[in-house]
Amino acid sequence: MFENINTRSATFNLIIINVLVFFATSIFGEKMYEFFSLFYPASPYFKPMQLVTHMFMHGNLGHIFSNMFALFMFGAILERFWGPQRFLFFYFVTGLGAMLLHTAVQAWIIHNYTGSFAPSMQVLNEFPEAAAMYVTPTVGASGAIFGILIAFGTLFPNTELYLMFLPIPVKAKYFVSLYVVWELYRGISMSQGDNVAHFAHLGGALFGFLLVKYWNRNRNSFF
Repeated sequence: MFENINTRSATFNLIIINVLVFFATSIFGEKMYEFFSLFYPASPYFKPMQLVTHMFMHGNLGHIFSNMFALFMFGAILERFWGPQRFLFFYFVTGLGAMLLHTAVQAWIIHNYTGSFAPSMQVLNEFPEAAAMYVTPTVGASGAIFGILIAFGTLFPNTELYLMFLPIPVKAKYFVSLYVVWELYRGISMSQGDNVAHFAHLGGALFGFLLVKYWNRNRNSFF
């Protein structure tokens, strides 16, 4: 299988960059997370470059493996379908869309607690839930990955997927739809101890769906 990998493809190079950054964070630790993870824009830790760099950071081995596996399985197909330039554009637009929705939800929660989108540290000290959002970083390519899943499910809805935890094949349109509903439920429920950025996933899915629909507005291609 691996001898057929195109090392010049955008998908392959995205995977390599993510893996290299993951190993770098394993070596340099907290400093890299502090500089390159995404913090709330009003946080003293926020830097504009984090809007992009957080997409190449991952929290642990399971996190990067699941994202890169999905990128390899579905991203390569979309890259062949669109070409590398359009695929890369899609990847970063959905990643940034994920960041926008995630940050908007954070801002709404912080405003509900404090009455301000950018409260002072003195005010934040009275609301530990809001204060946590100032110092908790967000990392991962999951937003872009969800955009890729949505694109695959939209363009190839009847493709059957074989999942490890199910003994029967599932059509892409059903798998993706159920996954989005699950993420919405988890995001709304806001379970204590849940450190997954569910609204980032939903943001990537939303921007991915809208972009695919815009590109395909004058064509009907279903497989």
